[in-house]
Amino acid sequence: MTEHPDLAGLQRRLAEFAAARDWQPYHTPKNLVSALSVEASELVEIFQWLTPEESARVMADPGTAHRVTDEVADVLAYLLQFCEVLGIDPLAALAAKIDRNEHRFPRPGAGDAP
Repeated sequence: MTEHPDLAGLQRRLAEFAAARDWQPYHTPKNLVSALSVEASELVEIFQWLTPEESARVMADPGTAHRVTDEVADVLAYLLQFCEVLGIDPLAALAAKIDRNEHRFPRPGAGDAP
């Protein structure tokens, strides 16, 4: 089984990668969110003209699966860099958002008396 690095470790690697290339001046929130949008669009492009059935099978084709995996990695890399620059804990942000959504959108029947 492959061991996965932690989120902080990935963010550190991304920061070190950028620092080694003197890219920090370009890693502003505006630039990072723009790059994130571009990469997300590249992921959308893979699925753009697929039927729902074809999109569900996209990982069955090794070439397409590789493209999808690469674009997911690009999206996540820019999101993590964006969060790092702004001091956002992405896991805490997600947990808080799920909590809010659970209150905003209760399960059907959750408010009904027994």
